Amino acid sequence: MSTLSSDATAHRPIGLTAHSGIDRAAHHRLDEAWLAAAWSHPTTRVFVVSGGQALIDDTPDGRTELVMTPSFEAPLTETHRYFLGTDADGVRYFALQKDTLPGRMDQSARPAGLREAGTLLSARDAGLMVHAVALENWQRLHRFCSRCGERTVIAAAGHIRRCQACGAEHYPRTDPAVIMLVTDEEDRALLGRQVHWPEGRFSTLAGFVEPGESIEQSVVREVFEEAGVTVGEVEYIASQPWPFPSSLMLGFMARATSSEITVDGEEIEEARWFSREDLRAAIESGEILPPAGISIAARLVELWYGKPLPKPTS
Repeated sequence: MSTLSSDATAHRPIGLTAHSGIDRAAHHRLDEAWLAAAWSHPTTRVFVVSGGQALIDDTPDGRTELVMTPSFEAPLTETHRYFLGTDADGVRYFALQKDTLPGRMDQSARPAGLREAGTLLSARDAGLMVHAVALENWQRLHRFCSRCGERTVIAAAGHIRRCQACGAEHYPRTDPAVIMLVTDEEDRALLGRQVHWPEGRFSTLAGFVEPGESIEQSVVREVFEEAGVTVGEVEYIASQPWPFPSSLMLGFMARATSSEITVDGEEIEEARWFSREDLRAAIESGEILPPAGISIAARLVELWYGKPLPKPTS
C-alpha cells in the first residue's frame, strides 16, 4: 500500500512533533542539589501551567512565545515545580503548576491551550508546553496510590509520585490510541462524524488500544466496531503526543477489504466514503468541516488527498 511518501505533503510537520531542541536531562531529576542550583541560576526560565493552559504573547516581530520569567520572578509554589530540560545554550526550563495563571501588568499576554498555542509557538515552546501540560494532567488525576489508596507525594522533579505508606512509585501515564485514514479499492477515504461533534464535522476514525492487543489489531478492531468496515493491510505513518489528557496518537493508513458501512450509533453517528473530488466539493461548499488545526488527522487526510485541503469558498 502506497502512503504517498514522495508527495510534498509527506514532509510537512505534524503539530507538536517537531524537534524542540530541548534535552530532557532525565538523569538530573533525582539530584536535588543540581535542581536547586538550576532553579537559582540567573538564565533559568519558568512558565506557569494551569488547567492545560499557559500564557502566550505576541512579539513585535510577529512571533508568538510562551510567557517565561526568571525563576526569582516566578510565583511561589511548594511542590508543583517540574523540571523540563535544558537547551543547547545551557538554559534550564521549569514549569509551575498553579490553580490559576498569573496576571500580566502589560495586559498583552493571553491564556491559551495547546490546540491554539501549538499552531503558533516555536518548536521549542510548543515542546515545553506539551511536556508541562501532560505532567499537569497526570499530577491532577493521580494524587492517590492505586495500590493502597494513600496520598502520594511528588518526586523526580514532577516525573514520579511516590507513596510514603506502601513505597509504591507511580509514573506519568500515556495511553496509546490509534488514528487511521482508511481507503477502499477505489482509493476513496472513509471519514466519520462523532455524535458529540458539531454538525458537518468529519474526520478519521480513532480509538484506544486495548490490553493484550497490538496497535495493528487495534486499527482493524476499531474500524469494524465504529463503521462495520473490515480492514486488511495496515501501515504505520507517524505518532503525535496528545495530552488531552494523556494520549499518544499512533497514525496509520489502512486498506479496507469491504465497503458497506454500518456505524455503531454510539460513538460514530455517520460515516461516508469520499473520493478526492467528493471531498473537495463538500469542503468548498461548506457541507462538511474537515479535520484541522494541530491534529494528526488533518495530516493523514492530506497524505491521501495529495496536497493541503481546500478552504470553504462561502
